[in-house]
Parts: sequence; C-alpha cells; structure tokens
Amino acid sequence: MTLTAPVTFLVGENGSGKSTLIEAVAEAHGLDAHGGRAGRKYGNDRPKTPLGQQLRLEYTSAGSRMVTGPRRGRRGYFLRAETAFGLMRTVTGLPGYWQDDVTIMSHGEGFLAVLDAMFAHPGLYLMDEPEAALSFSSCLRLVALMQQLADTGGQVICATHSPLLTALPGAQILEVGEHGIRQAAWGDLALIDHWRRYLADPSAYLRHLFATDDADRR
Repeated sequence: MTLTAPVTFLVGENGSGKSTLIEAVAEAHGLDAHGGRAGRKYGNDRPKTPLGQQLRLEYTSAGSRMVTGPRRGRRGYFLRAETAFGLMRTVTGLPGYWQDDVTIMSHGEGFLAVLDAMFAHPGLYLMDEPEAALSFSSCLRLVALMQQLADTGGQVICATHSPLLTALPGAQILEVGEHGIRQAAWGDLALIDHWRRYLADPSAYLRHLFATDDADRR
C-alpha cells in the first residue's frame, strides 16, 4: 500500500478490515493499537496483532528522523473512537497531553479538545471513525485540521464512513473490501452513491425495512 497524499482515507463496509489495517499501521509505528500518542512510555507493551507483527513501514527521510529520535520528541497520535473516551479520562491533565478537563465536556467537545491539543505538529496521525462523536460543523473543523496537518508536513490516515471527511480536496481514498485495497475517486464511492440516493428519497430505502417488519409481525 503506497500513500500518495498527505491525507489518506480508508473506506469500506463494516468488517472490511479498515480498523484492522489502521491498528496494524499504529503498531508498526510504535503506537498503542488501543490509541494514544507517540512516545508514550508504556504505549506498546501489549502483544501486537498478527498483522501488526508482519507489517513494515517505509518512511521518508523526515519520517525516519521522527521514529529514530528521542522518545519525547516523537510526534503522532492514534485516535480510536472505541477506546478514546476511556483514554481521555485517564490522561487528562498529565504532562504531554491536554489540560482541558474533558470529563465535563460532551463527547464531541472532548474529541475536539484532543484534536486541537494533540494534532498540532508534523507527525503520523491515525484516526478510526473520528466522526462517531462529531456533528456536521465539528466534522468540518476536523477537515480543516487535516488540511492544516497536510500543509505543515504531517501524514494522516483515517478510517471512516463519512462522505464529508472523504471530500477533502487532494486526499487519497483507498476502498477496502473483498477485492482487496483499491484507489477510488470520491464521486465513485459506494457510500457516496448511497448517501445521495438516500437524501434524495429516504423512502426508497426505508420502505424495504418497514415492509420486512410488517411481514414479521404478520
């Protein structure tokens, strides 16, 4: 898998392997597959996943310096929606993290506080379905942050179901499925086609669900 842009999106159905792949990239980079920042002292003391044990990353010269340099100087973060809230409660206020008390914030506000604090320097930033806690306008803020990271030399890899995020101009989109991994254009994605059809006529989808429910009740 070759990354050809500063921001890469992994898209596909549930169970297609997006999360498995992004976890393995995190482990290959020395990040905790459960989430967290680069350089965390005990971040990768768990056994690696099978794919994480096999995966090898090839870096640019700048990327290599980030990996081989002092632990405290390493830049990167893995934001995983499934585990983010537990981690956020645990590390809030600790050195190297954010000072805002995310425990008194909504989930979306907490996500944005973490993004603003931890996604601020060039590095490798991984995200697994970050849109899970974000509103439409907050997703737009995340798009702006991704572009900012791209402009300053960062690399972003994001697994997502969001048509809004994947519309970032210039981003690489990789569609994961039974076919393997293939590059795709935003307008050609199955998720974009489904969203367009649904927003144009929700009943075209919902009537099939309701018809099934009615048949079951009979």
